[in-house]
Amino acid sequence: MIDSTRWPRPFLRQALILLGIGGFMSLLLTLQTPDAFGRNWQRTQMQWLYCFCVTLGCSVTIQLLAQACTGLINLRRARQGLEPQAWPGWPLMLGCLLLGTLLGYSLGIELGNALTGRQELGLLRVNRRSALGMLGVSLLPGLVLTIYFVGKSQVEAARTQAQTAQRLAAENQLRLLESQLEPHMLFNTLANLRVLIGMDAARAQSMLDHLIAFLRATLNASRSGSHPLREEFARLRDYLALMQVRMGSRLQAELDLPAELAELPVPPLLLQPLVENAIKHGLEPAIEGGLLKISARREGEQLILEVLDHGVGLSTAEPATASEGTHFGLHQVRARLATQFGVAAAGLSLQALAAPAHGTLARIHLPLSRSDKT
Repeated sequence: MIDSTRWPRPFLRQALILLGIGGFMSLLLTLQTPDAFGRNWQRTQMQWLYCFCVTLGCSVTIQLLAQACTGLINLRRARQGLEPQAWPGWPLMLGCLLLGTLLGYSLGIELGNALTGRQELGLLRVNRRSALGMLGVSLLPGLVLTIYFVGKSQVEAARTQAQTAQRLAAENQLRLLESQLEPHMLFNTLANLRVLIGMDAARAQSMLDHLIAFLRATLNASRSGSHPLREEFARLRDYLALMQVRMGSRLQAELDLPAELAELPVPPLLLQPLVENAIKHGLEPAIEGGLLKISARREGEQLILEVLDHGVGLSTAEPATASEGTHFGLHQVRARLATQFGVAAAGLSLQALAAPAHGTLARIHLPLSRSDKT
């Protein structure tokens, strides 16, 4: 769809260029005329008008010829399954410049005659020397403009190609990170199931049923680049149901998702590693278990996602290592955030709860303005 607020800009820019060229050419001719701004002021005005008409005629004719050649070339390339090109190339463009200048000059003179009532002669009705001089003067601006716009379009095409390559590289890296995260989550869950089989076969069977339903929903969701935040919380509820089969009342889970944030898109499996980490390193080592709270809120233009556990907390023996997130899941979360949003725009932090509380808080921040583009 064309943006109605931006479409006039190319036309306004082109009109200003035509006015500038017409004015410049008129000024050159005016300066060559004795007493141009005195008794010959009326003649100067006529020269200005004719120069503008010729500039307009040449520009329109050259562009129409170039677009026609480009359209024919792209039609042939489309039949061959090739990508379209932006212009016809220098050999055809030079032909368009020469033919367009010949036709455009004549059209400009006729337009000037129609506006002034005069009968100035065109290229085909003057002597050869004068015709060649007028043709050279008229051809020069078109050649300069063509070189300028071709160079500009090539720079823009190179910039677009570089941005596309960068985006594809980021997307491929993101898919790699997500593909590594899925089996990691699966292996952790199967390891938990293996432990439970030896302890309580009936609960293990119930956990296996939950696991099948959970994996079906999770693996389908992870195939997309993003899903609503409510879907992320729904998958966490499924996972916590699995863990509660194993841990029983030792795991107390709370999920807090405000309704106004439920539809925000987020990368799939973004919170999953944090929840796994909180259970494995925080709640499971604690004899009495504890509370696991998952929440989302908005702070200005930032979306804040938190996983809080009242477990054993970060190890006092290596707080720096823990805070840096050496675990695989935490590394993947940080890498995905950096790839998708940039290091400065999004991130993950871990901190121990201040005494007398015990436990760990994992916090993700990402921009609201870009979370809907993931």
